[in-house]
Amino acid sequence: MDISEIISTKFTEFDVGTPLSKVAGAFENQELDAVVVTDGDEYRGVVSRRQLASSSNQPSAKVGSRVQHVPTVERTEDVREVARLMIGSDAKTLPVLDDDRSVGVVTADAVLDAVRPFLDAVTVEDAYSSKLVNATPETTIGKALNMLRESSIAHLPVIDGDDLVGIVSLYDVIEFTTRGGSKSQGGSSGSFGDDGGSGESHGGFGAREGDSDRMLDLPVRNLMADAVVTVRRSAPLDEVVETMFEREISSLVVTADQTGDPVGIITKTDVIESLTWERDDRNAVQVFGLDLLEEMDYDDVSALIESVTAKYGEMSVIKASIELQEHKEQSRGVPLVLARIRLVTDRGYFTADGEGYGASHALRLAANTIERQLLKGKTYGQSKKRSDAEAQEHLYGWWLGG
Repeated sequence: MDISEIISTKFTEFDVGTPLSKVAGAFENQELDAVVVTDGDEYRGVVSRRQLASSSNQPSAKVGSRVQHVPTVERTEDVREVARLMIGSDAKTLPVLDDDRSVGVVTADAVLDAVRPFLDAVTVEDAYSSKLVNATPETTIGKALNMLRESSIAHLPVIDGDDLVGIVSLYDVIEFTTRGGSKSQGGSSGSFGDDGGSGESHGGFGAREGDSDRMLDLPVRNLMADAVVTVRRSAPLDEVVETMFEREISSLVVTADQTGDPVGIITKTDVIESLTWERDDRNAVQVFGLDLLEEMDYDDVSALIESVTAKYGEMSVIKASIELQEHKEQSRGVPLVLARIRLVTDRGYFTADGEGYGASHALRLAANTIERQLLKGKTYGQSKKRSDAEAQEHLYGWWLGG
C-alpha cells in the first residue's frame, strides 16, 4: 500500500523570513500539526506545533531559524516506510516533494486511518508503554511543565491516591500562563511525542514574564481536564484509533482489565510504531540515507550499534533506527549532516542526534551520545512487546501483498 491516496495537497506554507509570531497564529487551527517552510519555491523544512510549544521563542524571530529537517517522501512511498520515517524522525507530518518543491503532506492521522482495519490483530498490551509519568492534584503547574518537557511528553495524567482524576497537557500549561490564566477547553494536542496521557487540550505558544511566574506556583487541579479517556489493556488497536479520532485526542490512559487501575499509556506514536515491527527474517538495524555514508556500509553501522550496546552487560537490541539527513551547508566541500539514532532495547528506549561534517562523523557523534545515555541509565520508556506470529501475518499481509 502506497501513500498516493492519502496525501493532502492542502497544507500551510511560510517563507523562511516570516516572523514566528505569524506562524504561531496559524496554529490557532487545532487540526494543524506542522507548517512547511520554503525559500522561494525550494523546500527548507517544517516547524511543528510541539516544537514551538516546547521551546522559548521570540515572536520577532524568523521561522527559518526554527526549521526542523524531517524526512521527505514521494507520492509512491510505501505506508510502512512512511511509518518508519515518522518514528525515526519523531515527526507526524512529512512533506511530499516533487523536484524539491512541496506538493503535499502525509500525516500520521492519514496513515492511521488507512491502516485501521488491519489493527484488530494487535492489542494495547502489545504496543503500550507501562512507564506512567503522572502528577498529583497538588503538583504545581511549574513542576508539571518541567515533567512534561524532561520526559518529552505532551500529556500528564493526574492521579490522587489510586484514582485517575484528570489530565493536563503541555499546550494547556503554556496557554494558561501566556493568556491570562483562563482554562482551555476542547481541541486536540496534535502531539506525536512519545508517551502522553489522554484528554482534551488546546494549543498555545510562547512565554510571558510577570504573572506567569505566579501562575506556575498554582496546583494543576486548577488547570487539569476532569474527563480522562481510558482503554483496557486487552483492547485491539483498531478500537484505540477509532476512539482517538472520535474524541480528537492523541493518547489514552491504559487500565488493567480486572481492577481498572491506570497501568500505562498508549499514544498515536505507539500505534504508528506497531507498523514498523520487524518480522523475524528482517534486520534489527534500519538505516535511512545509507548512501550518504562515505566511509561506512550497512555492516559497519550494525557493528557500531553492537559495539555501543555490548559495553553495558545484558542488553538485547530489538530495533535500531538510524536516519541521515544532508544539509546544504558545507565545509571544504563536505556537507553538514544530521544523524539521528533511535534505539529500542529490552532495557528501554534511547534517542540521540549528532551533527557533523560528513555522515560518518555525525553518526559517531550520535553514537557517543547514546553511549553516555546508556552509562547514565537514562531510558525513555519500556520496550514494546512483539506481536505473535498470527498477528504479524495479519499485519504484514496487506502491505507485503502490494
